Amino acid sequence: MKSTLIIGSSVCDVNIYVQQFPQITGDENIIKQEMTMGGCAWNVSAVFRQLQLPYTLFSPIGKGFYGDFVKAQFQKNHVPVFIETSQKNGCCYCVVDKQGERTFLCEHGAEYVFHKEWFTQLDMSLYQAIYICGLDIEEDHKQVIYQFLKQYPHHTLYFAPGPRLFKIPQQAMHNILSLHPILHLNKQEILTYTHQNDLENACKILYTKTQQPIIVTLGQEGCYFYNQTQNFYIPTQKVPVFNTNGAGDTHLGAIMAYRIQGVIWEESLQKANDMAAMKISKNSVK
Repeated sequence: MKSTLIIGSSVCDVNIYVQQFPQITGDENIIKQEMTMGGCAWNVSAVFRQLQLPYTLFSPIGKGFYGDFVKAQFQKNHVPVFIETSQKNGCCYCVVDKQGERTFLCEHGAEYVFHKEWFTQLDMSLYQAIYICGLDIEEDHKQVIYQFLKQYPHHTLYFAPGPRLFKIPQQAMHNILSLHPILHLNKQEILTYTHQNDLENACKILYTKTQQPIIVTLGQEGCYFYNQTQNFYIPTQKVPVFNTNGAGDTHLGAIMAYRIQGVIWEESLQKANDMAAMKISKNSVK
């Protein structure tokens, strides 16, 4: 089995649990605060560690308090460090309410900056699949990641545009879609981006650009799969929701992990639903 290349951010998440997100000029006492590892690429790679599958996490680590935290977590989890930089690491403040919904306040730093020369240390013959995230494409002003990816058109590319889909420069988005990635996004993101009310029509529009499967997450309704020859829903189990942070990354990580093992789409999506459900039902507020 070949390996998977996971390109993107690994950051410190400062999780702040509240009853409700405060109104402007409001005042809320928090229930609990904790520091954990996050970042889309880190969350995806966690699935590969859990399933003991080969992968490379290609993620910059910077300096400062948060950089030290991230590096310590890499070492604790026996994850090789490929990129260290003198720039300061940022962090993500994740405010989680009693419904488990999260609101992000992010300070971006070294974790979102890539340089062309860093990619020369990768032996691309080792990899079958590649993951990228919309946040990294948004911040990649020189399109270093795109210039690297277009050299390897035969690798399976997975792209999760994420909630800041509209912040990605139009040309950068066009370039990434021209690489024919498998798209993974939620219902709100795809309907808003395509200006559609119908999910199937929205998928048809994006499919004309990518010619690859599109997976749409639907929360506790499961997920939807679309390509030119078939489309179907995969339901999920109902679970209590404590924190939705990282659920989408876990879902995509599971899809990638099972697909690289040759598992069919229907089964891969079901397993991804199950892993995402476990993620959101983990109660950290005690």
